[in-house]
Amino acid sequence: MKTPLTPLALADRAFKYYDRRLAILDGEYQDTYGSWAKRIFRLARALKAAGVREGDRVATLMPNTRYMLDMFYAVPWIGGILVPLNTRLVSEDYGYILAHSGASILVVDSNLWPAVESLGDRLPEVWITGSRIEGYPDYDRLLQEYSDEPIALPEINEDDTMTLNYTSGTTARPKGVELTHRNLLINAMDFAYHLNVGIGDVYLHTLPMFHANGWGGVWAVSGVGGVHVTLPKVEGNIIWELIRRHGVSRMCGAPAVLNMILQTAKTQEVTKPLRVATAGAPPPAAIIERMESLGFQVLHVYGLTEVSPFITVSEWIPEEKSDLVENRAQRSAYQGVAQILAGEVRVVRPDGHDVEENGQDMGEIICRGNVVMKGYYRQPEETAKAIRNGWFHTGDLAVVHDDHYIEIRDREKDVIISGGENISSVEVESVLFRHPSVQDAAAIGVPHQKWGETVKAIVVAKPGLTPTEAEIIAFCRDNMAHFKAPTSVDFVTELPRTASGKVQKFVLREPYWAERVKRIN
Repeated sequence: MKTPLTPLALADRAFKYYDRRLAILDGEYQDTYGSWAKRIFRLARALKAAGVREGDRVATLMPNTRYMLDMFYAVPWIGGILVPLNTRLVSEDYGYILAHSGASILVVDSNLWPAVESLGDRLPEVWITGSRIEGYPDYDRLLQEYSDEPIALPEINEDDTMTLNYTSGTTARPKGVELTHRNLLINAMDFAYHLNVGIGDVYLHTLPMFHANGWGGVWAVSGVGGVHVTLPKVEGNIIWELIRRHGVSRMCGAPAVLNMILQTAKTQEVTKPLRVATAGAPPPAAIIERMESLGFQVLHVYGLTEVSPFITVSEWIPEEKSDLVENRAQRSAYQGVAQILAGEVRVVRPDGHDVEENGQDMGEIICRGNVVMKGYYRQPEETAKAIRNGWFHTGDLAVVHDDHYIEIRDREKDVIISGGENISSVEVESVLFRHPSVQDAAAIGVPHQKWGETVKAIVVAKPGLTPTEAEIIAFCRDNMAHFKAPTSVDFVTELPRTASGKVQKFVLREPYWAERVKRIN
């Protein structure tokens, strides 16, 4: 006898056993698990009354609020499929995703309404959260029309799609990643285990919930009776305020968020252990080292939306506690080893054979197992490109060290080939981040008459500091092989990033390759 694997089992457990425990802190608003469950049941009935049936899609456009948390529970509770929309897109992007997904309802925060208002007749049925907008149902008022009596979990096939998550679309139209109940339960358990979340923990939602379902934190925290602290807008000073006010003990964020925390730290530090998971881009060892110095425990995880989204973790090794911080930080910057329930993770050469574990032999990270997506919605050709011979191909290039730890060296399309030598942009960036005047940085390949391509650094300087091009280049040449060092530097106020924190390098490269048919030289 077995029951289907689904994150809704975590919710069901929380509503039954933690009904008197604090569940949500959203500004001045707070909820116990018992009162939250009642709201979920009201919402589920409202959705059903609006015609949502098993397999129907319901889209959300909201920041990290209690309303957004509601949707992750109520929509699948009646067999629907949730479509969380990136809050940083433009109107036409929303139009495309809503049409492609076939969403029958869009629940939108009133502050984000202007981003979709112009779509007019292209919009599905709209519900509004927050302040009221004339002509559209108000979320809170609507829920009051329905009973809060418990609703039994529906019959669930664990291989059915639970969420439809659209990728950032850095190079093309967004693709809808179909993640199943099984995918998401396994990922949530990995989240709880590796981030060591338990009853009494206070989790701050610094990570957008729309991004790969908050990496699974929307369900994992509930399953163990933790407290959700919402954060609609990520700002360093607000993060520090909430950490102090609520005793935050767990959080997640891209390296850019960690950098934001560091920039606003001043003389602050955490007063009790605060474990933070980071992913989205390889975190520079310098950032990990500085976070540790403030009392944070940085756990580096790696994955993609297509794998629910975790597959590896750079684990904390007890025997290394006495090592120098800089040594531990360097190792923590690696992507690590397969998470406990993720399945199989390999790094393979083009011929399909595993690379040597020597830290030099480079190949592509591939995986198969419990967290790999069902496929790209309505795009079988793209699914076939990504999943070949039963393995999902990440497109990330990595080496494997002799301790089995995987380290990403680049994306396939981001390798810079200069004079016949392969240069890892990640390696260049790790050096750039160590410069005392650099706040943010990226390395790209640009055309060069002699070498074919050469490295250009794109740098955001720290406030009040004005490093020069010559200074940056000299620093890099002093800290890495000369052929890898940038030959030019551009200074900008910010780098274009996706919702997950990844730098959009195609945007940075475009001005230098715009007049060329090929993007290699």
